[in-house]
This record gives sequence, C-alpha cells and structure tokens, in this order.
Amino acid sequence: MADSTPAKHLEPYKWQPGTSPNPAGRPKGSRNKLGEAFLQALHESFLEQGPAAIQRVIEEKPDQYLKVIASVVPKEFTLNLGDDYSEMSDDELVERMHRLQAAIAPFLAGGTGDAEGGDGTEAGTQQPAQLH
Repeated sequence: MADSTPAKHLEPYKWQPGTSPNPAGRPKGSRNKLGEAFLQALHESFLEQGPAAIQRVIEEKPDQYLKVIASVVPKEFTLNLGDDYSEMSDDELVERMHRLQAAIAPFLAGGTGDAEGGDGTEAGTQQPAQLH
C-alpha cells in the first residue's frame, strides 16, 4: 500500500497556510477590463457585420440559427394574448364557456353558421350541451 504523505523531496515546494503561489496575484479589476474590452469588440463587430452574418447563418446553417434563438429565449415566459382569465370568477368563466358553446353549436351540428341550421331550422334554437 502506497504512503499518502508527500515525498520528502517535495516538502520545500509545498504551499504553507496563508501563502499563495503567486503573491502578486491578478491585478485588481483586470478580469473586468478584459470582459469589457471583449464585449466592446464584439459590439463593434456586430454593428459592422451582424445583420449580414445573421443572414448568412440563416441561409447556410438554419439549425445553428434556431439553436441561438432557443438559447436566448427564456426557459419560462408568459404569453398573454389579451384575455386574462385569471382575473375572472368561476361563474364568469362558466358564463363565457356557455356563450362560446352557443356560438359554435351551429358549426358542430353541421350548419354553416348562417341564420338557418343545416336542417332548415333556425340555428339559434339549438340547445348546447350542458356544462357542469
């Protein structure tokens, strides 16, 4: 079984508690400066070539274009199309469903949506199925 203690010849190179292998370290703010410089160059490149590069990717590599689009879309988002049913009471929702059901009943019964149903009767006289 091998001994887990460091070899004696490596002892002088072992870091001591509270010391660093690079005492000077990275200059304060250098990472931020690098990031800012990179983003500035990327921004300038995009202003110059962005639209043409995007069009080229769309034409030559549509799968990569879709991958980029998917990566910038949030994982969850709310799609609000104008009707906010969350603010309606249960009774208001049931009434809304009754009105919608009455509106589509002529189409479901084989009618055309005209004033007369498919069997010659008046479309409005058909009774919708009961909702519970």
